[in-house]
Amino acid sequence: MNEATVTIKNRAGIHARPAALIVQTASKYSSKIWLEKDSDRINAKSIMGIITLGASFGTPIRIISDGSDEEAATAAILALFESKFEED
Repeated sequence: MNEATVTIKNRAGIHARPAALIVQTASKYSSKIWLEKDSDRINAKSIMGIITLGASFGTPIRIISDGSDEEAATAAILALFESKFEED
């Protein structure tokens, strides 16, 4: 299991476009990938799950991956957050 914590840096938070980017990226990996906010844990391959997290600017998110390519999966999702989903 591989984990990383990141804070949402883009002002709009996680809306439809960033959620779609997360799902597209997560779907490239065979590992199970979850995003966790407070006590809510959702599948990073589910766009509806991501949107229902209601993650806004400044919210800490934990990325959890488990599987054969877990390190690469965590790094790829982390890179999306770090790049502010290329919005700013």
